[in-house]
Amino acid sequence: MTKRIQSKYKIDRRLRCNLWGRPKSPFNTREYGPGLHGQRRKKPTDFGLQLQAKQKLKGYYGNITEKQFRRYYKEAVRRRGDTSENLIGILERRLDAVIYRMKFVPTVFSARQFINHGHIRVNGVRVNIPSYMVNDGDVIEIKEKSRDLPLVLEAIASQEREIPDYMTVDAAKCKGSYTRQPGLADVPYPVKMEPNLVIEYYSR
Repeated sequence: MTKRIQSKYKIDRRLRCNLWGRPKSPFNTREYGPGLHGQRRKKPTDFGLQLQAKQKLKGYYGNITEKQFRRYYKEAVRRRGDTSENLIGILERRLDAVIYRMKFVPTVFSARQFINHGHIRVNGVRVNIPSYMVNDGDVIEIKEKSRDLPLVLEAIASQEREIPDYMTVDAAKCKGSYTRQPGLADVPYPVKMEPNLVIEYYSR
């Protein structure tokens, strides 16, 4: 397991963006990198731009390992169509990403823990694997005993994010449905993502 859960705000400053669009991000007040030389600026190389795009996209989805992310890239290449759009579609099918989009949890990091603790059901079956791939038409819900948890109530009431149109959600029943695979333009990223540079990075 990576250490990203403990150092997520360092990533904001390292990548020079408010990656998750959170109001408490330190990047909102310090728009430079962490450390002694954080305020130094130099023109990035093509490789540097590709690496940053990869780190940004991988970091956004929480605790994904490099091995997992490379596997998603290979699957995106194998599928028909635009590889960068395929990669976004695969990432958005992860169960932790889905319940985050449905506003059942406040962050992608809490989504992983919430799933691991067995609070989520997919089509009536408990699933405790954050990387589980959701299919079109799958119904995702919070089990009844967990619906009044403060974490859930806080997330549902939050005005920070909107639910995207490629899923439908009944907040009162803590239930939602994944309707279709999104493209890059459909995903409400708080910052600009460049999956085409990620593809270039891995295809070197």
